[in-house]
Amino acid sequence: MRRRGLTVSCMIGLVALAACVPKPIPEDLRITSESLVSRQQQTRIFETEDEARVLAASSAVLQDLGFLIDESEQQLGLLVGSKMRDAINPVEVVLMTILAIMAKSDPVYSERQLMRISLVTTPSMQTLTGISVRVTFQRIVYLNNGRESRLETLGTPEIYEEFFAKLSKALFLEGKEL
Repeated sequence: MRRRGLTVSCMIGLVALAACVPKPIPEDLRITSESLVSRQQQTRIFETEDEARVLAASSAVLQDLGFLIDESEQQLGLLVGSKMRDAINPVEVVLMTILAIMAKSDPVYSERQLMRISLVTTPSMQTLTGISVRVTFQRIVYLNNGRESRLETLGTPEIYEEFFAKLSKALFLEGKEL
């Protein structure tokens, strides 16, 4: 009987130890060199302590770029905006129409896209007085039948450089009260 209790105790101990073994990180959650480059492209530090001022300037820049502010939470340093744009490509429409005629079906092509932006501000860990701003641009493309075609993060450096140049200018002009 005592031996049985020892065996049960050992089994429980082994199960507990097995639970402590680290599980491999799923492929989607691994940080790659591309994600580091992407993060650097999406982030800038502004030399100010006024996070509310940075959020207000960011909101103004986004509105100047045609985005509607969908969500704003100043205490969390969060802005989310969107705008609807045309996604019709005449070449795609012609090709898909030809294919649809051959297949005796309705043509399906990209019709519109929802551009989304999310912006987060945090006190910088690198400088004592800076505010870190990270922005990401995404788009969702919809087909003419109403279905979602693709969802992607926009990664061209020019988009981020343009946004941060406009934000820098807005913060400078706001600081000079021009």
